[in-house]
Parts: sequence; C-alpha cells; structure tokens
Amino acid sequence: MSNKLIVSWLAVAALGCGAARQSPALQSRPTPLNDQELAGQRVFMRDCNGCHPQGDGGLGPALNDKPVPAAAIKLQVRQGLGAMPAFSEQEISSDELDALSAFMSASGSPWGG
Repeated sequence: MSNKLIVSWLAVAALGCGAARQSPALQSRPTPLNDQELAGQRVFMRDCNGCHPQGDGGLGPALNDKPVPAAAIKLQVRQGLGAMPAFSEQEISSDELDALSAFMSASGSPWGG
C-alpha cells in the first residue's frame, strides 16, 4: 500500500471513531395551563416573581418541583413566614389566591422546565 493510501485510510478511520453525536434527551412538553392556572401565573408574575424568579431561588427559596398542598400555599401567602411578607386580601383576592395555588400546583413545572 502506498503511504498516501494508508494516511487517507487512517484519517477516515479516525473520523469514524470520534464520539458519536448525541442528541439532547427527549423531554415531554409541559401540559398547557387552563384558564385558572393562567390567571394564577399572572398573579405570580405580579406578586411573587420578584423574590422567586420563574419559581427559582432568588430573595426567596426555589419553588419549582416542590409539591405543596394548596392549603399550605394559601396559609404561607396570607400569614407570611420568615422574610416572606403576608399578602392581605386587598393585595391578593381570594379568587386570585385560588388561581395562584392552582398555578403552583400545576402538573410538572408550570414554567415548562
């Protein structure tokens, strides 16, 4: 075999032995939010996102992927705890609080992450 042919064959073999191209893992699409959950998302963006940006940690702790009963969410919002302020019914109405807890309890991560 000629040197040129051997070098060509080695180059092709080396390219073929490289790491296989890997595709990102398949991820399911987030479940679309219903009207109440969408209303809750608006409440979250208005009143909660400043301390819990898109449910991640910020001034407050991360909330994503931490299932909490609706009653606990409502108690936390109304009473506050630690650095979290309490929100009165004038700030977040009962209907808004129901929507907020529905949004935060949406299946999977409501942010689609």
